[in-house]
Amino acid sequence: MAATRRLALLSVTDKRGVDQLGHGLVAAGFELLSTGGTAKVLRAAGIAVTEVGDFTGFPEILGGRVKTLQAKLLGGVLARPDRASDRADMEKHDVPAIDVVVVNLYRFADAAAKWRASGRGVRPIDDADLAHVIEEIDIGGPTVIRAACKNGARVAVVVDPDDYPRVVAELQATGATTAELRAELIAKAFRVIARYDCDIAAFFDTYVVPQAAPKATLPADGAALLQGDLPSSLAPLIDTPPDREPAPGADAKRLRYGENPHQRGFVVRGRSPGEASVLHARILTEQKELSYNNFLDADSALELVKEFESPAAVIVKHNNPCGCAVAETIEAAFELAYQGDPLSAFGGILALNRPLDVALAKVIAISDRFLEVLVAPEVTAEALHALRTGAAWGKNLRVLACGPTSSRAGDSPRFAVRSITGGTLVQERDLPRPVELQWKSRRAATEAEKRDLDVAWRIVKHVRSNAIVLVKGGQLVGTGAGQMSRVDSVEIAVKKAGARAAGAALGSDAFFPFKDGLEAAARAGVTAVIQPGGSRRDEEVIRAADEHGVTMAFTGTRHFRH
Repeated sequence: MAATRRLALLSVTDKRGVDQLGHGLVAAGFELLSTGGTAKVLRAAGIAVTEVGDFTGFPEILGGRVKTLQAKLLGGVLARPDRASDRADMEKHDVPAIDVVVVNLYRFADAAAKWRASGRGVRPIDDADLAHVIEEIDIGGPTVIRAACKNGARVAVVVDPDDYPRVVAELQATGATTAELRAELIAKAFRVIARYDCDIAAFFDTYVVPQAAPKATLPADGAALLQGDLPSSLAPLIDTPPDREPAPGADAKRLRYGENPHQRGFVVRGRSPGEASVLHARILTEQKELSYNNFLDADSALELVKEFESPAAVIVKHNNPCGCAVAETIEAAFELAYQGDPLSAFGGILALNRPLDVALAKVIAISDRFLEVLVAPEVTAEALHALRTGAAWGKNLRVLACGPTSSRAGDSPRFAVRSITGGTLVQERDLPRPVELQWKSRRAATEAEKRDLDVAWRIVKHVRSNAIVLVKGGQLVGTGAGQMSRVDSVEIAVKKAGARAAGAALGSDAFFPFKDGLEAAARAGVTAVIQPGGSRRDEEVIRAADEHGVTMAFTGTRHFRH
């Protein structure tokens, strides 16, 4: 075994720049080992190369499934020539050291996306589909990459063609790569492998058995959450300088942009949450990628529609519900939700808590009912076809099947995380909880008012503070959100409702600090109010309710949503 022999292994699916890399490595004094497809590209570029089968003495078998999984090859990657015991094994078995490993993986995500785009994603995968997609699950590639990473004190592992020039430059300048570069390359390699594994897991979770997503194991407290529950991909995203693209993350994906076109945006997909989730939904259409704002609004719509057991529909615009209704059928709920504020509903995000069938799909596909995203527990093949052929389809409607909205696993996420400059805020999620109403007014509520108060209380939790909603007949008819003064929110909600404010129920996310808000609602015809209570002026507000004949209940629970 020649002591001066220097070997590099090249086995790449992405052939970009591999010929220039080969020339650079040869110029730096390396012999090249390669697998079939890569070897052809190198030879075509006039570069001498030894195929892996000739190096190991064992040919590729099983249709190429086994080619790099060989002891001599992996031994060369893992060998530590500075150790006497390793040198003895290397000499005994003729295992030369491999100093550079250049590998990238089969395109599994592309194969899965192609399967989704075919329209078959509305049903569980069959054996024929599975046989095709699983051929893109790389085995040897991740194994060799991990071996090179484990021996990163000596071996440079390269998974991204963009890193070829840096590696060649260091090798030609000094004959070796620096520890700093090798560490950077190792971090990127593990992120690539983790992302690859996440893509495979997501495929089986959401396309094969969408009802059986694995349950997440959550930490017991916020401290553990901060230490271990945040996705590892956040670090490279946060730490990447503005003028550089982030390295691929385990569960991070670049979006078209953030809230605005001048902001970069990314989405980080965490573990399966044990409940319906936008990030873990099956994306049934490929016309246009979901944007940063689409994700925010779709999540808000889905979280609100989860509040209801009866058929319900929610339309969200700019992260606030502009339409919401509960009815006997999902078709009726959608109509009421849309008619609650048709002007605002244009270009909104729709969430349903019942499967989308072909009858409702035809209604949604009406040309003047433009929606950006539709989320439903399931979407029938016939419904998807109706959407595809309807007028709404041309406006890039994205359709997501999220699974049942009616249940949360015992290990569903208990914490919500938000970043602020310099750190992170963590709190428990504001999940549904039993409410024991405290009736404060003289007039008793009618059964219809009680139903509307219940709906209003469920909706107002999902509106930005100061939040006021008006509900009538199970339909959201007016919303006031994000105002610095509660009475301003009341007046906005009343204006939105117009004549429908008469006989409506009002939900307030926090107490009325003064009686002015209640009086403004009463003048518009509101007859029932639900609010947390707890103001120093509660008695004043209760007297005003009695003076106007308004029935009012306190919940004792505040629902701020900043």
